[in-house]
Amino acid sequence: MPNHNELPKDFLRSIPNDLPVPLDDGACDHLEGLMLPSVNLPVTTGGTVNPSLLSGWIVIYCYPMTGRPGRAIPDGWVQIPGAAGCTPQACSFRDYYRELLALNATVFGISTQSPEDQLEAANRLHLPFGLLSDASFQFAQGLRLPMFEIDGMRLTKRVTLIAKEGKIRKCFYPIFPPDKNIEDVLAWLLKHV
Repeated sequence: MPNHNELPKDFLRSIPNDLPVPLDDGACDHLEGLMLPSVNLPVTTGGTVNPSLLSGWIVIYCYPMTGRPGRAIPDGWVQIPGAAGCTPQACSFRDYYRELLALNATVFGISTQSPEDQLEAANRLHLPFGLLSDASFQFAQGLRLPMFEIDGMRLTKRVTLIAKEGKIRKCFYPIFPPDKNIEDVLAWLLKHV
């Protein structure tokens, strides 16, 4: 059984000062111009969503996994470039949700976590938008998103996509720090909407 570290209470909402910065390895260079894969994904607001069929601007931030109070994180999690910071990233999208709506953008978070884990995070963080579960890896594989493995889990690296009418117009990768990604998204949308 691998060693795990308990999450410090404030870890879920803050970005540690010593996080390693992820480097651009070119793993997302192919994404801009691609169509979103046509897959039905469970969403925390109920039912399923096929992002490729949604009209208008769509922001999809992909992340490895949200920490959960009382659940251990994998040993070495904070040392993996780009792994830590999912909860602060989600909270930043929550805090700027009205600005996204004002730009007629629909937002979703997506990870390979189970629908149950996604629902727990959405409820705990009071997210006004849906979290999608890609536990089947259909979305990640359809786009050839960069992934990594730890403790037997296969997780998506942090990537944010902006699409319109199902076509990816902008890709942010790597993302650092995670809680500032919303600023880049809003700046891009303000220029292009």
